[in-house]
Amino acid sequence: MRNATIQRTTAETDISLSLSLNGSGSADIATGCGFLDHMLTLFASHGKFDLSVKCQGDTYVDDHHTVEDIGIALGQAFTKALGDKRGIIRYGDITLPMDEALILAAVDISGRSYLGYGLNIPSQKIGSFDTELVEEFFLGFVRNCPMSLHIRSLAGTNSHHIVEGAFKAVARALRMAVAIDQADPNAIPSTKGVL
Repeated sequence: MRNATIQRTTAETDISLSLSLNGSGSADIATGCGFLDHMLTLFASHGKFDLSVKCQGDTYVDDHHTVEDIGIALGQAFTKALGDKRGIIRYGDITLPMDEALILAAVDISGRSYLGYGLNIPSQKIGSFDTELVEEFFLGFVRNCPMSLHIRSLAGTNSHHIVEGAFKAVARALRMAVAIDQADPNAIPSTKGVL
């Protein structure tokens, strides 16, 4: 299966999201937040996930609810698409260069939520986008698809490159982690027998 559709409606956002883990990297994104649209398009492309996101949010207030709630919905979609996680590799990591920026992302789809966030973003804004919302997005994501996710900037002076590198790196680490282990495609990758 490895597909999911999520409809999430609150007083602040109305989100329709569909995800295919076995995709080609196609993206159809309209969140009302241009920078987030760009990041999610990169995420889909680098993860080879097919991703559609439509959001009507209270961006007249700010982008916080939209960004956080899309992170939540994306986490819910990954959880649904992974099912019992049978056959997945479970772990993935990458060190990704983005011009002067260098980003480390590592993931363990463990069933336990933890975000190790260490992006040193020099500016508070990229255009009109508040850079503090990057952490909120990934917090929403890991709380709704329980995993350990570590993201660190090892170098970088350009805020856009650091954030773009982070979305690309997380997508590529996830692509490794959710891949099917061809050596044992029916196993749960845990000595406990459950994730």
